[in-house]
Amino acid sequence: MDLARNGMPILYKRRNTLTLLFDMYSVQSEMRLEAPDELVLGYTQSMMAFLMFQPSPREIGMIGLGGGSLAKFCYRHLPEAAITVAEIDPHVIALRDCFHIPANDARFHVHCMDGAELVGQQPQRFDVLVVDGFDSEGQPAQLCSQRFYDDCYAALTEGGVMVVNLLYDQPSTGHYLARIRRSFHGAVTVIDSLDSLNKVVFAYRGDLRAISAATLMERMARLKEHYPAMVQMAADTILRQGGTMFR
Repeated sequence: MDLARNGMPILYKRRNTLTLLFDMYSVQSEMRLEAPDELVLGYTQSMMAFLMFQPSPREIGMIGLGGGSLAKFCYRHLPEAAITVAEIDPHVIALRDCFHIPANDARFHVHCMDGAELVGQQPQRFDVLVVDGFDSEGQPAQLCSQRFYDDCYAALTEGGVMVVNLLYDQPSTGHYLARIRRSFHGAVTVIDSLDSLNKVVFAYRGDLRAISAATLMERMARLKEHYPAMVQMAADTILRQGGTMFR
């Protein structure tokens, strides 16, 4: 069977890693077998720099499960947060045990649903939205429309942040960035992913200038104590690239 043509997820196991792919060339998720909760791919570590904007989230919404790298990391390291994951592909969800993704419990739920529906029904619910939804064709149209980003803004609490993984080499990426800036009234900063050509976008509901440089430096110091070095590098990049957005 041509798995790539049929859009089915592919598992590739090596001695120390388990990888999720939608074709034989595009890695969606990777897990170290001896450390299943560790963030392996640099873009996932970059996305965790949302903690610079929202250091103590109580409600996290995630669109796209994949191998559960971000979901597992947040579940382990943010014990006060309730995490809701929307994954549209039941075949991906069926692999959750392979990737040691926690079972649903009081603060962790994986739902088989369209991520666009999740944000469209939840006004001012989430402190953080993590948007990393892909299928075998790339980024689904409903997860990068103007309405979707408008709904994401509406679904965030004041001071909440959306972080989005965008493919750098797609001609439509510039259009997606323009839509995000429109939905979030320009309160957006973009960094390069630390180990790929992807762009990681942080969009803030509120006035970024209200976050002082001193506050950001304090948050940076806490990240250095508790999180991997590449998360710290991403946070440092936010400070450098977004410096003009903060007072």
